[in-house]
Amino acid sequence: MALSYRGNPARLMNGFLATISAGGIFMTISLLILSFNNSILVKGYVIFFLILVLIMVLIYFFQGFFWLWNALIVWRRENHTLANMLTLFIGIITLAFPIVNFVFADRKMGPLGTFINAFVSLSILYILFCVISFMAAAMLFTFRKPRPDKQFIIVLGAGLLNGDQVSPLLASRIDKGIQFYHQVVAKTGKAPLMICSGGQGGDETVPEGRAMREYAIQHGIAAEHVVAEDRSKTTLQNMLFSKQIVAAHNLPLNNGIYVSNDYHIFRAGIYAQQAGLNIQGLGAKTSRFFVPNATIREYIALLMNHKKFHLVMFTLILVVSGLSMVLR
Repeated sequence: MALSYRGNPARLMNGFLATISAGGIFMTISLLILSFNNSILVKGYVIFFLILVLIMVLIYFFQGFFWLWNALIVWRRENHTLANMLTLFIGIITLAFPIVNFVFADRKMGPLGTFINAFVSLSILYILFCVISFMAAAMLFTFRKPRPDKQFIIVLGAGLLNGDQVSPLLASRIDKGIQFYHQVVAKTGKAPLMICSGGQGGDETVPEGRAMREYAIQHGIAAEHVVAEDRSKTTLQNMLFSKQIVAAHNLPLNNGIYVSNDYHIFRAGIYAQQAGLNIQGLGAKTSRFFVPNATIREYIALLMNHKKFHLVMFTLILVVSGLSMVLR
């Protein structure tokens, strides 16, 4: 895992390896304790394990109700879009799964019940493993903090309010970039180039990059130190087009940072690597109520980048579920 992380911190594999390593360590400790043949030690470990299982069950149901509570808050404060209802769907699935599992585990359901129970259970376990791995990879990625000695700052865009106004979420990104800008000036005596990156959406009257540049100038950044990248439509394009601006200013491609909201930093780092920018990310804080929903959206976006791999895994789950029905 250490070698994988050192080679590329923005890699989902780091999370998979960390999760597998943690599971391996837990299994090794368990086997060692059981092999000691000490009744007091073994009983103590069994009690600890049962308490741990109970805590995990309670956490499972707690987070199910948490998703529903978060969905209610998002419903009240954000637009009623399908994307903003993700926590509602997850909450319902989380709380319904034990009931469905119990119903289909009933032997009266026959082979079909066995198949459905196995497929649903294995699918949920696989998704949980992927979620834990994603969170582990994201946490590992944030351990690296950029030093205030960079020569460029890429601020990633987000949607504008009323077609031409910087939203609070977008303002938090720009403000974070401005803060880092002043840190660099204070340490090196040189001003880095700030690149405000974002194209124009269908409901926007100006490109995000231009609105962001005006905001940065209004908040103390000299006009000659901030430029607008106004062609990008995706995060990958943010990185690719910003890279062209960095090269045009004869700046080293790996001596900069990008700024986004904290939930978006890990995925943006993957796109930065794909664009040929070996740079670190700096995360701006996000409203707490929006973090769960935004994190799930990030996870789904990363899943879509690995569709073939997950298709293979679910095919294997389907095969194993079929075998469990046959061998029942």
